Amino acid sequence: MMVNLCGLLNANKEPVPLKSVEVELEVRDHVATVVSTLNYENKEDKPLEAVFVFPLPGDAAVCHFSAKIGQTQIVAEVKEKQKAREEYDDALSSGQQAFLLEESEQSPDIFSLSVGSLPPGESASIRLEYVTELAVQADEGLRFILPAVLNPRYQPQGSEGGSVQVTSVPASLVPYSLSFSARVSSPRPVSKVESNCPLDPLQYLNTEQSQATVKLAAGHKFDRDVELLIYYKDAHQPTAVVEAGQASAKPGSLMGDPVVMLSLYPEFPQAVMSSLASCGEFVFLLDRSGSMSGARIKSARDTLLLLLKSLPMGCYFNIYSFGSSHEHIFPKSVEYSQETMEEALKKVEEMNANLGGTEILKPLKDIYSQPCIPNQPRQLFVFTDGEVGNTKEVINLVKKNSGSHRCFSFGIGEGASSALINGLAKEGGGHAQFITGTDRMQPKVMQSLRFALQPAVVDISVTWDLPKGVSVTALSPPITALFQGQRSLIYGQLTGQSSEAAEGCVTVKYSLAGHPSQNQLHFSLQPAEDTGLTVHRLAARTLIRSLEMEETERRGEQDEGVKKKKVVELSVQSGVSSAFTSFIAVNKGNGETIQGPLVRRNDPTLLMQCYMVSGLPLMYEMSCDMPEMTCARKAKAPSSPGFLSNMKKKRVVFKRAQSEADHLSPQSDGQHVNDASSSSANSSPQQPPRDPLLQLVFLQKASGCWVLDPALAAALGKTSEEVEKPKPASVNKEVWATILALIWLHGFKMDAQEEWELLAMKAASWLRAQNAPCVTECVDAGNSLLGCKVQKDVLGL
Repeated sequence: MMVNLCGLLNANKEPVPLKSVEVELEVRDHVATVVSTLNYENKEDKPLEAVFVFPLPGDAAVCHFSAKIGQTQIVAEVKEKQKAREEYDDALSSGQQAFLLEESEQSPDIFSLSVGSLPPGESASIRLEYVTELAVQADEGLRFILPAVLNPRYQPQGSEGGSVQVTSVPASLVPYSLSFSARVSSPRPVSKVESNCPLDPLQYLNTEQSQATVKLAAGHKFDRDVELLIYYKDAHQPTAVVEAGQASAKPGSLMGDPVVMLSLYPEFPQAVMSSLASCGEFVFLLDRSGSMSGARIKSARDTLLLLLKSLPMGCYFNIYSFGSSHEHIFPKSVEYSQETMEEALKKVEEMNANLGGTEILKPLKDIYSQPCIPNQPRQLFVFTDGEVGNTKEVINLVKKNSGSHRCFSFGIGEGASSALINGLAKEGGGHAQFITGTDRMQPKVMQSLRFALQPAVVDISVTWDLPKGVSVTALSPPITALFQGQRSLIYGQLTGQSSEAAEGCVTVKYSLAGHPSQNQLHFSLQPAEDTGLTVHRLAARTLIRSLEMEETERRGEQDEGVKKKKVVELSVQSGVSSAFTSFIAVNKGNGETIQGPLVRRNDPTLLMQCYMVSGLPLMYEMSCDMPEMTCARKAKAPSSPGFLSNMKKKRVVFKRAQSEADHLSPQSDGQHVNDASSSSANSSPQQPPRDPLLQLVFLQKASGCWVLDPALAAALGKTSEEVEKPKPASVNKEVWATILALIWLHGFKMDAQEEWELLAMKAASWLRAQNAPCVTECVDAGNSLLGCKVQKDVLGL
């Protein structure tokens, strides 16, 4: 069904009621507070009800929601979900204005906002606040994402809950203004801030450069997520923040006691890190649903080529792909050899995004049903654009199997579900990566392969040493994975008082490749000033998430009820959203029944677009042919705005348009632009069909060597004769070819070293095993031929 673009206007061709959006971001070290203000105006001649659906970061703690109508400010309260829905319906039936904010029961990164009973000509301003932890990137930058795109989520047949199906509309039609500003502060200097969108220059607020502000340049169109990368000097320092409890809350409760947030960066011994594993079962699971078409699937094929060339001899591997159905290259994982690698590459070259929807649960069950291979630890790599409706079910399955594998996840393109991608890695003891804009997939994936080849960290334990009279309650789930240089966050509730020295200590012990190791952090128990309740809210969110994720399969209804009661109590006490609670705000000031029929903006005939910005709908479509509904209704559940759980009752139904606008290419535009330089905003030219680097990589054998043939000569930009002539007489052809390939990589492709580093290590290891004569002579002759100056030791020889 094609999108009817006049749907952006109402029946009288008047604009949609969202007028403007303001976003303010405050970053303190590695925690962000986001305040979004949405300004609405009802230009209808009838009262208006509208429903908006939008994405938020999957681990965000929504902690404030309020509405201002005229001069009246109404602050929402957190209530149990069904009670909140009933209160909302009662308010509308009585002609009162009401606002309801709900988290999806299927996926914690989708929210719906119902704006009820806005009188004709009236304006409303809605304020939404949330806090979130910032993820650490491979280059030590902290990543903040303002989601602009909520992609269609595929709901497998027979699964519970309705699907959120949305359409994509060109961003040029976004009819309102948006402003975005950020303030960054840290104990360490802020070295730079980068974005995929043009920024105004960074402004420092003090001489230490530890505080700065930055704004999005004017004229930005929200056709993609806004990504900020914040870099601090000496980012890898462990830190601890103790936050005082809320004065009005009961001592002994989570909000009444101080809470500590520890940020740890394990540093592993160099000797252990340099020895990459030579075993393992590597299972690659590739999304081939329709939304992966174009640049996404091509990038995924190139990435699988690099992965297959970088695997160690002696390991096992298999490749699964999925859409509405799923396929595998081999019935079960096979040993890595030249033959199996060639067979896999042939199948990879033929892969297209032609398998329909995004049903990831069945292939995962298939993978987990295969017995593990002794002494070959299973490593699962999942590539998806994350358009999945049954997020919690998928994550629960990975968690259930976390004892037998590690899961590394990759979110591809704008709008990939952060709840799904982060959840897979967190529960699977792996690492999550997001590939957006013009990001290249290959370096991020190869970094995760390096993590997968690191020895697994086992027997992780956390011990606390606190003064007499002070005890700690852990609020974070146990740490299941540690990787070199990657941050681990731990939250703890501190109860009691001590007259002794106000210092605590936490020790993380673990075993790495058979060596017992530990990292220790001493911290002051003195609460930090001026952090508000940010740490408490993040801690509450962490605890709520782990309670929600507790396995429910073997629980009885009674246990499920106990869990739900715990989550609701914690959510209401902390003022942080959960799957079982909602924010409800009712303007009780005007009890008069509103005259005239109430225009609904969520009828089944409605096409609703969900391009949105963190609590900000980027666009929605309105229907022009809906039945009128009077507001003096008393019906409860069937008309309650129950979001996903009530989708089947047709309260909010989104139709997915199968048009060329349906899926944005992840490679469309918007590379990272340094804040100080506008010239780098120009996107790089498209690559030729097969990049010279990939051409050379394609020719490498599974053992690590190259063969001296015309294809290699062409990849090096030479003729066969030019390549063969300078070869020292006593050296065999494979040794000479492999040395030439390594010199070319080091001489011409250092900017892409992350992508080929592992396969070059494999080549160097193969060369060392040959004990070849005249290696120095070969390197000199190779440099001379290729016009390079690469040293022998740089090649690892």
